[in-house]
Amino acid sequence: MQLQILAVGDVVAEGGLRHLEKNLRPLKKLKDIAFTVVNGENAAGVGLTREQAERIYDAGADVVTLGNHTFGKMQIAEALDDLPWLLRPANFTGRAPGRGCSIYDVNGLRVRVLNLIGRCDLSWGADNPFAAADKCLKEGQADITLVDFHAEATSEKLAMGYYLDGRVSALWGTHTHVPTADERVYPKGTGYLTDLGMTGPVESVLGVEPRQSVEHFLGGLPGRYRSPEGPCKLQGAVFTVDSATGLCTAVERLDIR
Repeated sequence: MQLQILAVGDVVAEGGLRHLEKNLRPLKKLKDIAFTVVNGENAAGVGLTREQAERIYDAGADVVTLGNHTFGKMQIAEALDDLPWLLRPANFTGRAPGRGCSIYDVNGLRVRVLNLIGRCDLSWGADNPFAAADKCLKEGQADITLVDFHAEATSEKLAMGYYLDGRVSALWGTHTHVPTADERVYPKGTGYLTDLGMTGPVESVLGVEPRQSVEHFLGGLPGRYRSPEGPCKLQGAVFTVDSATGLCTAVERLDIR
């Protein structure tokens, strides 16, 4: 049986969240999606609140993943322990609340979701993500394994893809908010995309009001970043996974406006 797995790029601010709420369930129905993972770490601009996490879940996500802005809103700490569908990077320090890897039942199939953060120009305080992946893959049995690798460097993401090829069903990158055009199935059967993109305002710089971003690069004082109003986009990918082998057979990029 072929399962359709949907991965959605970083939800940015209220506009992105509303766009997700409007479009996610119709998209899941259109694509016959069996399981959905949404990165929600920018729902509050920087971080997210428990209410925003629950809105993403209620919109149709099965799992909400995070990244370097996990603790942008410190009130999320309690929710990380309470909500089994909310994951933070597994290679954060062991003193961090929450979990970074869990297994979910999908009509009798065991689906493991693993959230990792990169260290190249992003989070050198985190443990080695490659070693963390090895550790998580040894914990429990799963029929399908999905990886959200929240990382800055394309080289680190590509290397992780080769490292886990054949050992996970699909691996995608988040964080840069710009979708890449390199969707593929690796030689041993792992579906891959370097970055999903974002779910947020079309006329923006990574979700930030353009004039503010320009002012920043001119050396001015742009003030606290704001997310602009206006049309939004939902970016991500659908990974087709063979439930018998746990390997990917196709990858399709999405851009819903």
